[in-house]
Parts: sequence; C-alpha cells; structure tokens
Amino acid sequence: MKIALIAMSGVRACDEELLALGLTLPGFVERSKTIAALPSLGLLTLAGMTPAEHEVEYIEVADINELDELPADFDLVCISSFSAQVNEGYALARRYAEVGVPVVMGGLHVTTMPHEPAKHGASAAIGEGEVVWPDILADAGRGQLKPVYDARGREFDLADAPMPRYDLLDIDRYNRLTVQASRGCPWRCAFCASSILLTGRYKQKPIDKVLGEVDAIREVWKRPFIEFADDNAFVNRAYWHELLPRLAERRVKWFAESDLSIAQDPALLDAMRDAGCAEVLIGLESPTGAGLDGIELRRNWKRKQLPVYRDAVRAIQRHGIRVNACFVLGLDGQTPDVFQDVYDFAEQIAPFDVQITYATPFPGTPMYRRMKESDRLTHDGDWRRCTLFDINYRPTPMTRHELRDGFFDLAERLYSDEFTRWRREQFNRQRPHGRVA
Repeated sequence: MKIALIAMSGVRACDEELLALGLTLPGFVERSKTIAALPSLGLLTLAGMTPAEHEVEYIEVADINELDELPADFDLVCISSFSAQVNEGYALARRYAEVGVPVVMGGLHVTTMPHEPAKHGASAAIGEGEVVWPDILADAGRGQLKPVYDARGREFDLADAPMPRYDLLDIDRYNRLTVQASRGCPWRCAFCASSILLTGRYKQKPIDKVLGEVDAIREVWKRPFIEFADDNAFVNRAYWHELLPRLAERRVKWFAESDLSIAQDPALLDAMRDAGCAEVLIGLESPTGAGLDGIELRRNWKRKQLPVYRDAVRAIQRHGIRVNACFVLGLDGQTPDVFQDVYDFAEQIAPFDVQITYATPFPGTPMYRRMKESDRLTHDGDWRRCTLFDINYRPTPMTRHELRDGFFDLAERLYSDEFTRWRREQFNRQRPHGRVA
C-alpha cells in the first residue's frame, strides 16, 4: 500500500487582535515558530513500525485552504490533529472520502472525541497508536477498515518502540526535532491535555533506544537541537543520571519539560547542563496561591511548591540552564491582580523566557468536565478556540473582559523588547562563568 501520514500543523488563534499584536511581541513570535516547527513524532513513529512492503509519505498541512491540489494517489490516509486544527483535519478527511481513499484519524482530540471522525467518513484510532497500527494496516490491506480502533486498556511497552522515520523529513524546515523518553506524568493537572490522556501510567523508554534516536537525528542533521517530548521528563532521577553522561558524548543541545523538583538535585542540574540542556519549560501556572489550590488533583502538589518557586527558578538558572516559566491566566480564584503578580515575578526572578496562556478547558480534561457540568463553557464544540490564546469559558471571579484586557496589557509589558532583553541579560549574569547555555 501507499500510505500518507498527514499532520495538521501550525499555530491557531481566533482572536484577530491578539494575532496582530503577536507580530510585535517576540515572546509570542518565538514560541509560535517553535510550535509550528515541530514535526509529528506520533506519525513518524507509526512510519517507523510500518513494514517495508508499504510506501510511506509524511505530509504537513498548515492551512487546508492553501492546499490547491489534493495528493490522492494513496491507498490509506492517516491524519493526526490537535483540537484547534481538527475541523480542518475533518475537512481533509471528507475530501479524501469523496475520492474513495480510506481515512483513519488519531491524536489526543480524537481519543477524547472518538465519535467525531465517523461523521466525516473516517475511522478513529483511540489511545496509543502503536497498539492498533498493525490492525489498521491489516484491515486497510483487505479494504475493510473498522469504524473504531481502540487501544484503551492495552498499554504499549516503550521497550518495543520503533525508530521514528526522521529520514522522511525535510530537515531544513525545522528548528528542532523531538525524541520521547517517557509517557505520562505522576501529577494530574486539571487542564492537562497531553500524553496522560493516552496512557494510564508513567513509563520510560529504554536508554539505549533514546540514544539511538538521538544518533538517528544526528545522521540527518549535523548540529541538531532536540526537544524531549515528555510531559514531565525528570521523574525517574536514576534513569536520567544514567542517561545524561552518555547523552553528553553526543554533544547536542536540547530542551525538556519538567516540574520544579529538579531544583532539589544539584548533581542532576550539573549533569543536565553538561549534557547540553539549554532550557527547561516549567508550568508554574500562578505566581500566587490564587488559582493553584486544587489545580493538581492528586496531592495538590503545585500549591505546596509555591513557597519555593522563586528559589527553585534561581537555582536552576544558576546552573546555566534557562527557565521558561509558564503561567496560566484565568484559573478559578485568580483576580485581576494576577497580571501584575506575573509581571512582578518576572521582574524579581528574571526567568529567561516567560509563557502566558489562557486557562483552556480542552476536551477530555477534568477542567472541561467541570466547566461543562457547571454550564460555564461558552463555545462548547467549537474546537477552533482550543488554542490557549482564545477564551472559551466564563472565568470566575474575573469577567471575560477583565481577563482579556489584563492578558493583553501583560503581554505588551512582558514581551517588550526592553524587558525581554533585560531578563536575558540577568540570566547571563547568573549562569556559571564560562558556561554557554
């Protein structure tokens, strides 16, 4: 069979004023470019476990309206999309169905809304794609695709993970490539719409496989920048203490997401820096207790960490590792004071990068269920607004206008050239002498 693996890519926002504002805000622009430049690791992984008898093509579609001609010479089309792009993914599925090409759709959104693809002539792959991919290939070969392929309840062992097909990519299009060392997260944040929706437990990929993927990237890209596609990378400290010295031998720069607990392990931070870690993204969510209470549903862990936020960020950056401090605005309990609180935090602590987004009830998350039950969703089913930069619910105690106006004002101050340059100068003064992050 000839198989198309199509990723709906690019960054979305419905708020046209914010899009226009973003043209002058380096923080928004840089983050948007980063997100848009990431290929679909899930589809590349499926390509890696596809038998050689099949021909596989990887395609990215940033805007279906710019797709003049539909590449239709395929026996099977598989489409992966996030919520914000899923309507375009459905439109593409309909176009293929109209010309008689069978379509399977997967990803986080389809996993949480598995009944939707059938309305657009497509089958649905639910959960971890590796579990059901052999069945999809076998059924497609017989011309008998099932409506739903459900991997839930069957965990994929990362020891069996195939090598992603990085060779299918046009490397010049990307500023970073992804490697996954783990899936899941020990925490249960109410708003999280990531791999925790695909797997019921935290699991780790064998170290040799991770290093093999890094080496495969190095074969197609001389000086790569790697993003570890883990929701919470450093949960298993012993694993990383073993991995990092061997990663250091590869002499690559990389980025990862983590919780604040890494600040408690100076030896880990040293090893991360020496292995090429340039930056860690950390979800602080709120600089004050307002909004944090109950945001992590198992142990209220993030609320308990609030007293060490400032010292932890400073400790990480003193080791020469940049911190991207991420804040979620519009959480229950936050008042308009939160905007100044975020700015004050950035001014006092000087994290290298700061990311601000709206609280967003993505389908499948506890936040979505809570908002739906309390009739607070304002655009339920309008997945275009699941962008992190559009408001799709009624906040409390703030009004929607207070949230939007405060967000815009904070963004203008936070991402000004002067303040951005000042934060980065502060980081350069903090990091160890002679170290280059």
